[in-house]
Amino acid sequence: MRKRKVFNQFLLKNLIIWFFVLSYKLYAREIIKPYEIENWTIPESEIDRYVFSYLKKLNIKPSFPCSDEVFIRRIYLDTIGILPQPQEVIDFINDKNPDKRKKIIDKLLEKKEFAEYWSMKWADILRIKSEFPINLWPNGVQAYYMWILNSLKDNKPYDKFVRELLTSSGSNFRVPPVNFYRALQGRTPSSIASAVCLTFLGIRFEKLPKQIQDGMSNFFSKISYKKSLEWKEEIVYVNLENEEALEATFPDGTKVKIQPNRDPREVFADWLIRPENPYFSKNIVNRIWSWIFGRGIIHPPDDIGPHNPPIIPELLNYLEKELVNSNYNLKHIYRIIFNSRTYQQSFIPYEKNLENERYFASYPVRRIEAEVLLDIINNILGSGNEYVSQIPEPFTFIPSEQRNVLLGDGSITGPFLELFGRPPRDTGYESERSNKITEEQIRYLLNSSELHRKIQSSSYIKTLIRETRGDKRKIVENIYLKLLSRYPMEFEVEILFNYFSDTNIPLNQCIEDIIWALINNKEFLYKH
Repeated sequence: MRKRKVFNQFLLKNLIIWFFVLSYKLYAREIIKPYEIENWTIPESEIDRYVFSYLKKLNIKPSFPCSDEVFIRRIYLDTIGILPQPQEVIDFINDKNPDKRKKIIDKLLEKKEFAEYWSMKWADILRIKSEFPINLWPNGVQAYYMWILNSLKDNKPYDKFVRELLTSSGSNFRVPPVNFYRALQGRTPSSIASAVCLTFLGIRFEKLPKQIQDGMSNFFSKISYKKSLEWKEEIVYVNLENEEALEATFPDGTKVKIQPNRDPREVFADWLIRPENPYFSKNIVNRIWSWIFGRGIIHPPDDIGPHNPPIIPELLNYLEKELVNSNYNLKHIYRIIFNSRTYQQSFIPYEKNLENERYFASYPVRRIEAEVLLDIINNILGSGNEYVSQIPEPFTFIPSEQRNVLLGDGSITGPFLELFGRPPRDTGYESERSNKITEEQIRYLLNSSELHRKIQSSSYIKTLIRETRGDKRKIVENIYLKLLSRYPMEFEVEILFNYFSDTNIPLNQCIEDIIWALINNKEFLYKH
């Protein structure tokens, strides 16, 4: 009880001062340090010309540039799902190279953690899950997930990636992309067509005219499944026994007659990945934009259609062309977005306006994903989580040292991940993942005995005291650099020094309280 009382007093009476200072300054709208700088150090990009011209028409002022401290934390979270180490923050802040932001973007895009983090996103929309209602089973999950992870590590061109998913045949253990046709709640042609529409076109199948639904379903009407002698293995193949030509309809209403010896999926894939196809590139660049900014140029990103036009059409057209001209290099799209002023804006709006978020006038504040948040807490506290699957043949064991973003199987989960919005991966909808803070999450962070035990047993605290030799300023600076990727402000140092002085609590327990308080801070929990 003493721990909770001291912690709550410290959190409620002291650290929330940050929010009052921020709110007060927001009215005057001066530069808010250490979160902003006054002038841009990077050139305006093509993205910025489209975004800022729209903002000008709407009489909305874009935010100030974000500071180096904010940028390094943001870019690490948005590219690899990890916080930078304190020394990395210090080195970046002290680096005088005007191209340092560009260089760190290039560096992070080539890290293996980039593929690991973004494989989590793809596992969500491709519904990678071993148990009901998606019954891939552990061997299928492992094969499918590793294929996605390796495709991202190799930066496989997006058109090739999708074509393999749509046209592969064979064992779900030995030809991993065929699991696309198994990771569905239904196996009827219309169920398959619906998943294809949602995943690769961003279109809700049920909103298409009935004649197009029926005609598109025909592309997948010859897919068949059969068991093998190996436990849980299944063969996906195309049954071409019918000698009659097949009539099918593309989503744009164009009809096609497919000869009996031709795989209809290949006909659809050839149409889909054409450079001039208005659906294919639009969908993926809009998804990437949505993943980075929290909302798409078309929003929601998986409900594209005449009823839901893009908010800045010229921006979407530009990104489409960039993808095609780069030979479907997805990293190229990430790179040009991350290098834009639009992305590197402050999270603090220049002025209060309901359209700020909609038109990307500031970086959108949103909670860190469940898996990433748990990885960060574990990394700070030197702990981990073990997982064991609930189904046999074979059981899946995940060691504590593995990152949670690498949990390829949506059926393997834990209380923290479920509480903080990890999606069940049942439908492939983006809305399945929730990154909002709930009352239950707040109560957990404030009162969790599990979190308390992790903090108490943390090797980080002992190492910190030893390496700083008990120097309280160095202790405070290191904690802030590790958790918030910035130095503490002077008023924060003063508050914490008073806390050290005004209590009879041992130094290690004071540090525990400070860490717990910062973990409960919005600045820690959110991307900003």
